[in-house]
Amino acid sequence: MAGSSLDQNPPNADRHITPGGTDWLWAVFAIMVLSDLAMVFWTFTRPRGTRLFHQIAVIVLTTASIAYFSMASDLGATPITAEFSRGNTNTRQIWYVRYIQWFITLPLLLLELLLATGLSLSDIFTTMFMAWVLVVCGLVGALVSSTYKWGYFVLGCMTLFYIWYVLLGHGPRSTFAAGGVVRSGYIRSSGYLSLLLLLYPIAWGCSEGGNVISPTREMIWYGILDLLAGPVFLFVLLWGLRSVEYGSFGLASGKYTDTAYGRGAAGAGYGNGAGFGAGAAAPNMAARGVGAPAVTGTGTGTAAPAAVPAAAPAAGAVGPNAV
Repeated sequence: MAGSSLDQNPPNADRHITPGGTDWLWAVFAIMVLSDLAMVFWTFTRPRGTRLFHQIAVIVLTTASIAYFSMASDLGATPITAEFSRGNTNTRQIWYVRYIQWFITLPLLLLELLLATGLSLSDIFTTMFMAWVLVVCGLVGALVSSTYKWGYFVLGCMTLFYIWYVLLGHGPRSTFAAGGVVRSGYIRSSGYLSLLLLLYPIAWGCSEGGNVISPTREMIWYGILDLLAGPVFLFVLLWGLRSVEYGSFGLASGKYTDTAYGRGAAGAGYGNGAGFGAGAAAPNMAARGVGAPAVTGTGTGTAAPAAVPAAAPAAGAVGPNAV
């Protein structure tokens, strides 16, 4: 397929990817698609109600597949005048489709990892927000031609320090309801992901920022990082969680299709008076501020307490309105 993408979709900048670059992108696209299909198959082998982690991975890999199809087709880029020109080139291809991918996938990767901890939902959401800010700062900085792009670079790095703090500092100190095996796996995975997040700004500074390396080398660098942060990270993480009791995460939604643990199990309560609430709150859900467990009345969860009858008035007592 060498050159076919560039023939049908000619580059729109002086400094652009080469036919070899498109070949590399097609290879990454193929890996992403195969990984996505494998993850979908793995998801359907899981019992209903225990698929959240795998479904997040499917979203990440599907998004990455679409992004790499676009880049391999030489689509999703715009020419920007480079701050530092190289040779006789003035404009450089900036791939905004890559930032659309990261805007979706980076927060989900953090969510995938942090759901295994005992962090509150507010801590997790704030960390995801910082990931959005990081990606937006990278995109805006890449689209700016002047020195002001480095201001966005610094702002993005500041949010990255917050993400590192949560991953490496706050997260390991939280309560892991699923046990020490999950804690040790989290520490390894968070360190791995934090290292990858360090390499992305370096790649940005050498490509979109400083225009030091060519767009083809940029694609190779980012492609390797995306493969390590996508398929490799997700499959290793989920393989480590395969034998962990899903209920210990406290992530059961309480819907009718999520009765994988059978009637009478904690969290299943669907009896009269149960509504849609879970029968017994798991430790992580309590730590994350989820409401009190619902009460069931037919033995499919926690039994409803018997109503206490009001005390009858003593014989001969006169009511307040009696004459």
